[in-house]
Amino acid sequence: MAENKQAPGTGFQTYVPAETTMREFSVRALLLGLIMCVILGAANAYLGLKAGMTIAATYPAAVIGMAVLRLMKGSLLEENFARTVGAIGESIAAGAVFTIPAFYIAGIWKHFDSSHYLEATAIMFVGSVLGILFVTILRRVMVEDKELPFPESVAASEIHKAGRSGGTGAKYLFSAMGLGGIIQALGQLNFFAAAWERFIKFTPLSLSLDNGTGSSAVQSGGGALITTPGVSPAYVGVGYIIGPRLAALNFSGGVLAWGLFVPLLLYFVGPTSLPANASQSAWIALSYSVWLTLVRPIAIGGMLFSAAYTLYKMRKSLSVGLGRAVGDVRKAASGGKVEIRTERDMDFRYVGGGVILAGIATFFIYNYFAQNVSAALTATVVMLITGFFFAAVSGYLVGIIGSSNNPVSGLTISTLLIAAVLMVILGETGITGVAAVLGVAAVVCVAAAVAGEMLQDLKVGHLLGGTPWKMQVGDLLGVFAGSAVMFVPLMILNQGDINQGGIGFGGRNLPAPQAGMMAALAQGIVGGHMAWPLVIVGMIMAFGFIISGVRSPMLVFVGMYLPFGTVSAIFVGGLIRGIVDIFVRRRKYNEAQGARVENTGILLSSGFIAGEALTGLVFAALAFYDIKWPSIFANPNFGVSLLVFLVLALVLIYFPLKNAGSPDQPAPPKAAM
Repeated sequence: MAENKQAPGTGFQTYVPAETTMREFSVRALLLGLIMCVILGAANAYLGLKAGMTIAATYPAAVIGMAVLRLMKGSLLEENFARTVGAIGESIAAGAVFTIPAFYIAGIWKHFDSSHYLEATAIMFVGSVLGILFVTILRRVMVEDKELPFPESVAASEIHKAGRSGGTGAKYLFSAMGLGGIIQALGQLNFFAAAWERFIKFTPLSLSLDNGTGSSAVQSGGGALITTPGVSPAYVGVGYIIGPRLAALNFSGGVLAWGLFVPLLLYFVGPTSLPANASQSAWIALSYSVWLTLVRPIAIGGMLFSAAYTLYKMRKSLSVGLGRAVGDVRKAASGGKVEIRTERDMDFRYVGGGVILAGIATFFIYNYFAQNVSAALTATVVMLITGFFFAAVSGYLVGIIGSSNNPVSGLTISTLLIAAVLMVILGETGITGVAAVLGVAAVVCVAAAVAGEMLQDLKVGHLLGGTPWKMQVGDLLGVFAGSAVMFVPLMILNQGDINQGGIGFGGRNLPAPQAGMMAALAQGIVGGHMAWPLVIVGMIMAFGFIISGVRSPMLVFVGMYLPFGTVSAIFVGGLIRGIVDIFVRRRKYNEAQGARVENTGILLSSGFIAGEALTGLVFAALAFYDIKWPSIFANPNFGVSLLVFLVLALVLIYFPLKNAGSPDQPAPPKAAM
């Protein structure tokens, strides 16, 4: 295969020459991509609901695609096509878990069951299609912009090139998936305790306070809930991927929530809420109630202010992206017919017609929610305008910092606030107004998430010599499959948790922090139901963190919103990554060796996440159908759980360091997650 030949009529060196005829859009590549789209999307939905974050699927999709297609003697462009279709499921999952559960949390959907399948699927599909069509309009201008480095796209393209001459790393990914699945299954079978918690009571005191007219006595006491990290390969994997600094920030939020706010509030609320001889279970239940009703609104205020600050920091990039969007449309529309294979997009007439049809479909969706034609029309116009601009901005930011750091939730909050104010102006202040606002936010969120991921993959194809229109059509098929299936794992996880004694979305086991924030904001602005004093406290806290130089205040408040067992397990993963980094420095590995260590660790972590998520979905499905499974031990010992953490740590330390190789080996492409 010839390499790095310049495409006729362009100034770009393609890996596969534009004039080369190579198998690309094949049935096997499409089927593999669709399977990965559904599986990686479901795994990310599980992770997003439980940990409040998702991982970029481009890298694991590339590795899996290379491993499978190599057995079939597939071509490089088939691998690129399969990865493109497979990775789009993660963006649908991100958009879905950030918004769809909000309908349930806000009380608009009394039950998250199959009766709402069509509504949720329509939102996801319309948003996904709009994201792809908007990016198709902008593709040529943005992927050829020399000012946009596309760091994750470059890394993914180099991984494909390296896979032509060496191993793919699939053995690490699949082995870790198996180990993660086994650990999750053993936890569900009660072989070890998932966590250990105990309430420590404070000594009761009577405090004398001067109220201005004399002194009054206030009974105080309460205590603190001590919780161990949850045994979760997925959480440990997330912590490893984001690294020790970000994991520590996330953990600090958990320390603030469970080490400061909950004990402080219980100090005064506890004695008036429970008798002195209350049981351990009663105090534990009260602790979680205080966290849910009093601490989480503070976290929501902090997340809101942090999202606004994130957008403010990116104001120059945002303004450039918004300003260029209009100009890019004109350039794209006047591009004319393109004969070069590597520059050929879907026909612009079909793209424009698709946007119109999607807009009409969106109007009917919003009218279904709002039951008001003028409000639905207004919401549709807002969605189309903000959706296009934010898709452009999302793509621009992906070009600068990669999809892993794309502030989709911040863009969605901006849309939600605009839509909420308009609904209030139009007199839609009841539950229908809240539903319409969440509908606008959901479509825009999915569109922005898909747009960013799509542009990232189109840039990979641009570097490798893929055919844009084939990738775009493949992703349309991918979002159709992903949107059609994504509601199922959400429904299974929610109802499975309820059947096991939880409350579903927004509860202890499925916190869904972004969706909870969207629901609270929509209810607070449109429905008038929000604990604004607590939200304002969170906003003031965020302001304090920002002026103190905290790197990512959003992560701190997400840590406050999540259960302590979750954030502490993520912190354990960050500590393990920190240990690996110390070994790399002490052994004085060069850049090539460091890259191999990092790639192996990220592959193992991704495997842990996927393995636990898929096994967790299986057990959630059993709970969904009320199928009971046996318990190995009635009261499992947490000592065994410590051994599980030890096994995870040894795997994540030993194998990456073992795979460092010799100093004279060439540097592999760094995994961008």
